Amino acid sequence: MYNLNMTKIAIIEDDQVISQMYRMKFEADGFEVQLAGDGKRGVALAEAFKPDMILLDLQMPEMDGAEALRIIRGSDWGKTIPVIVLTNMGEEESPKDIRSLGIHSYIVKADLTPRQVVQRVKEALSQD
Repeated sequence: MYNLNMTKIAIIEDDQVISQMYRMKFEADGFEVQLAGDGKRGVALAEAFKPDMILLDLQMPEMDGAEALRIIRGSDWGKTIPVIVLTNMGEEESPKDIRSLGIHSYIVKADLTPRQVVQRVKEALSQD
């Protein structure tokens, strides 16, 4: 079982209201959370913060989530970090190679409450 105390979560999301809402939910459950508002900052955050899990939006300015994930996966430090795509883009609309980049799961934000997303992350972390 994964120790969830001070588990580090990086949320890469351009909508500040959404990212702050998720930050509050995860911090209330004992997670350490860092935020990035675009893919470029998200890559830098992931490299510096070394999160245990990344929640990644796909549609963002500067660099979209798929490109950010390609860069993360291409680095030694980012090959094995579990990534959950958390977006409002339907999976059929997402970049075709997103699954081949090694994501843990694909969640459409509108389909789950923030509490359910936290639960999914806990389940994903306890599988490792």
